[in-house]
Amino acid sequence: MNHSDHVEHRNGGYDVSGVRVSLDSIVCSFNQGQSPEAIQENFPLLKLSQIYSAITFYLDHKAEIDQYIEDSKREFEMSEVHLSQENTVLRERLQRARVRPGELQN
Repeated sequence: MNHSDHVEHRNGGYDVSGVRVSLDSIVCSFNQGQSPEAIQENFPLLKLSQIYSAITFYLDHKAEIDQYIEDSKREFEMSEVHLSQENTVLRERLQRARVRPGELQN
């Protein structure tokens, strides 16, 4: 897969070149219907040209990037399950700390 001038593949992920903003972040915002200008409001370090280039890269490689994002989500969920199984005390404390809808903690 060729990379654009504004997207680079490093450390197993895709980032906007020159900044620490993941392609995933832009794709998620774009898929939620945000305009490039709205995305820029959320990521003020980015130039509009970088955002447009990242979106173009995504659209040109949609199947591969969608698969990468899905694999990343699955990997994160698996590591989250693994960590919660390893640390049952922490998991129990977190479950007790959760506020259920309609309930208030004292």
